Amino acid sequence: MAGPSVPGAVAIPPHVPPELVFDTGVTVGAEFLAAPHEFMASLHQTHPPIFYNASPAIGNSWMTIKHEDAFFALRHPELFTTLGATPFPRDPDNYFMMIPLEIDPPDHRKYRAILDPMLSPRAVADLETYIRSLTNELIDGFIDQRQCEFTTDFGRPMPVSVFLNFMGLPQDMRDTFVGWAMDLLHAMDRTKAAAAMRGIEAYLAQVIREKTDKPDAGAVSAIVHAAPDGVALTEREIFGFTFFLFIAGLDTVFATLNNIWVWLARNPDRRREIITHPENASGQVEELLRAFSVTFSGRTLRQDVELRGVKMKAGEKLNSLLPACNYDPDIFPDPMRIDFDRPRKPILAFAGGVHSCMGAHLARLEIKIGLQEWLRRIPDFALKSDAEISYWPGGVIGPKAVPLVW
Repeated sequence: MAGPSVPGAVAIPPHVPPELVFDTGVTVGAEFLAAPHEFMASLHQTHPPIFYNASPAIGNSWMTIKHEDAFFALRHPELFTTLGATPFPRDPDNYFMMIPLEIDPPDHRKYRAILDPMLSPRAVADLETYIRSLTNELIDGFIDQRQCEFTTDFGRPMPVSVFLNFMGLPQDMRDTFVGWAMDLLHAMDRTKAAAAMRGIEAYLAQVIREKTDKPDAGAVSAIVHAAPDGVALTEREIFGFTFFLFIAGLDTVFATLNNIWVWLARNPDRRREIITHPENASGQVEELLRAFSVTFSGRTLRQDVELRGVKMKAGEKLNSLLPACNYDPDIFPDPMRIDFDRPRKPILAFAGGVHSCMGAHLARLEIKIGLQEWLRRIPDFALKSDAEISYWPGGVIGPKAVPLVW
């Protein structure tokens, strides 16, 4: 829907051309929620490369669907700041930054360096035996039943358990943590979101006190006891870093696995292709990440910027629709086709630039192991005959339920 205004939306700035104003329904609309990845791929046929999204649900912002433009925004923090990039409801009297996401260079680097050694390719590779063991333990729990609810039996517990192990947080609170994250990211209800924030804040404050007194090998302890350039982090820095990491790690790989397994269940020939070409595991994972990426990337303009002849003003928001960018036909020809031999080009599943996802190496390993171990033990499976796949609204794209049989 295009036009100079959208009922219920914030007023459109006068410099925005009416022909660039849309209410796309991204993250909340019925068409998006019915098939989000197909919807975002279709934007390349229905929308201009940069448009102004007027949304009563998520607020107004510029949006880009082109890989080149998103890459430019992600790599130029001097023009596009991440400050205020997340909409989580924070107490203005006890405010904290989402660290390192909302910190631009040069300060960004000192925070990121705290955890880089724990998420390096070598450190992540050392987790392979543990992740394979966990993966098979989970499969043991339901394989003989010849059915499962993938989201809760595998898609959630596999990556979330790995994440909690990395963080140094208790496994027996996994469902509580995921519940908080779901309310914050998907409920689309400010009351639920605020309640989740209070629960997370109270819990993490307690954990930080515990790690202060009793250090361990987990990421929370590393943050608590970090002293970049010899200066200890403040209480608000520690809390903001821990909070951001906590939220970022609970839903993204979970949602990605759910998306991939829906596709696997519907495409038995492509499952066989994966099984018969184990030497191409990296290419398979990368292409599946391209096709089923789950997040967006928001920025605020530091100054007036012109892209593709579109004039955007300082203070306005720009959202890069990363899943749509991964379907850009100028970069990925025939983008809806999943091609495991596609020539390697940078995908935006993990954003890019200085704010690229710290956990990208770990996510790739989790997906690779999940595919290998599941397909080794359950090579033939399908969605239940009466399954209707529907998707959560919000900023992370994933199906609500994935009932499988074999």
